[in-house]
Amino acid sequence: MRAIGDPSRRGAGAALLAVMLVGCSSATGSPRASSEPASASASAGSSGISPTASPSPSPSPTPIPTAVVTPAPRATATPAPTLGGPKQVVLARIASGLIGPIGVTNAGDGSGRLFVVQQGGQVRVIDSNGSLRVASFVDLSGRILAGGERGLLGLAFHPGFAANGRLFVDYTRAGDGATVISELTALPGHGSADPASEKILLTISQPFANHNGGQIAFGPDGYLYIGMGDGGGGGDPNGNGQNRQVLLGKILRIAVNGTPAPGKAYAIPSSNPYAAGGISPGGGLPEIWAYGLRNPWRFSFDRGSGDLYIGDVGQNAWEEIDRQAAGSRGGLNYGWNAWEGRHCYSTACSTVTAVPPIVEYGHNPGCSVTGGYVYRGARQPALKGIYLFGDYCSGTIFSVPAGGGTLAPRAVAQTGLLISSFGEGEDGEVYLVDLGAGGLYRLVAG
Repeated sequence: MRAIGDPSRRGAGAALLAVMLVGCSSATGSPRASSEPASASASAGSSGISPTASPSPSPSPTPIPTAVVTPAPRATATPAPTLGGPKQVVLARIASGLIGPIGVTNAGDGSGRLFVVQQGGQVRVIDSNGSLRVASFVDLSGRILAGGERGLLGLAFHPGFAANGRLFVDYTRAGDGATVISELTALPGHGSADPASEKILLTISQPFANHNGGQIAFGPDGYLYIGMGDGGGGGDPNGNGQNRQVLLGKILRIAVNGTPAPGKAYAIPSSNPYAAGGISPGGGLPEIWAYGLRNPWRFSFDRGSGDLYIGDVGQNAWEEIDRQAAGSRGGLNYGWNAWEGRHCYSTACSTVTAVPPIVEYGHNPGCSVTGGYVYRGARQPALKGIYLFGDYCSGTIFSVPAGGGTLAPRAVAQTGLLISSFGEGEDGEVYLVDLGAGGLYRLVAG
């Protein structure tokens, strides 16, 4: 997300931890991004720690590997009109007083609790009655580099958390800003997690301070999916999005159950596209599930259909939502840095065939998409089967019907909030968090 010029909208939490710069990382205060790469000084936030190995951007993209799959090229036709869903949604405030909230999820354990990820390294708990607990569920701030686009970025509970107490986090490491995916264990009673239980599964070096991704989530298949940005800089200077020999610019899929693969702390699903049993063995790193992504800040699975929805933050002009149908064999290329939305971004677009987004919108007035959820709850029948997402800079909430096709988003709310993340309760209700004032809200049909 790009920096916002009005500091009065940020609140205490954003002032302490710095505004998330998940987009192109222009720190000028303008909602329109520049094409300049993010420097360490502009993006490291209050920490003052520079990223490691910050190369200069290359004027031309790196060679593009041949795609594994060849879906239809991206089209520039006018999207079909949006049908169904409410004309308006309103927000019901659930909690306030959060500091730098950038994620919200549930444990799937029948408790009805919501868990809010704070960028500085704490996870806060909101009980089913709406009360915010004073004590953190876990505090990892001592091992995290927070500020700009860095910090504690993702949280996912194991599908069997109620029995095994396992949970997983994604954060940027103190000292060098590398991405760390690790496992923690809850203490007896599951009222908190033990920081000393941490088991690091995966560490990924970051060449720049921005585009760290951050979302982690378990899919319907029980595997852990990990969103990784392209490593930062303007325009993917290292060509990571199209390079299947690096983990940046990808969605990864790993197995946290079973015997770890040799030299790894996790297993590789045999059905991953580049694993031994996949559609293209050896065609890329075995963890890779999808590629050609710029910064998949937030993605989600539709609990009704199993479809995967990816909010991929754009560069200078276009924001996009990508959809991967349930049952996909993986290996799909979403186009970056050859394509931005449905539009040619580099000369490589003439040779790269990629999956087009189902939704795109331009930078007037938006600037940084925040991926959302398909509503599958019971309290809001008018929202049933509607995918709800937003824009960080404008505070707009959009809706489109779930499913395939090319759709034009409908603006259903102008919130004035810095929408850093959406989340889902155990009952299918959809929530969002405001980075600016530290609020948690539930979406309600207007």
